[in-house]
Amino acid sequence: MKRALFSLMLLGTPLAAHDRMAGDLHIIHPSIPAPAASAQSAAGYVTISNDGDTPEELIGVRTPFAASTTLHSTIFEDGIARMHPLAGLTIAPGEVINLEPGGDHVMFMGLTSPAVEGDMIPATLIFRNAGEVAVEFMVDPANGADHSTDHSGH
Repeated sequence: MKRALFSLMLLGTPLAAHDRMAGDLHIIHPSIPAPAASAQSAAGYVTISNDGDTPEELIGVRTPFAASTTLHSTIFEDGIARMHPLAGLTIAPGEVINLEPGGDHVMFMGLTSPAVEGDMIPATLIFRNAGEVAVEFMVDPANGADHSTDHSGH
């Protein structure tokens, strides 16, 4: 019920314009804070809910926007943030995962083109069971002001 209400709330927002359903997966607001013009890397964020009865796993991301793309987790060790690569991110049945600043995220490395606020960056999310799902990452303001959806409570 909570997830259904959450989904209905999103239908009335501009963010729903690039949300995707892929089978039992709801992919919500893929976004990239606008990188500096000279940046060689950028972080990507997205929320994914699994409305199905079986676990799913995000195992990769592909895009022409970057030479390579990997999943990472930010871990704080002795007060210092360090990124660690992840082989995948499991989304249990009925659960929601948030790729967000300070946590799990996508790293776009070796950027192949600039990205400015308002751009839509094509990408493919790769899932173990659902396969490949085409999405667009919205380039949000660098300060994250338009990434107004906090999905941590879902």
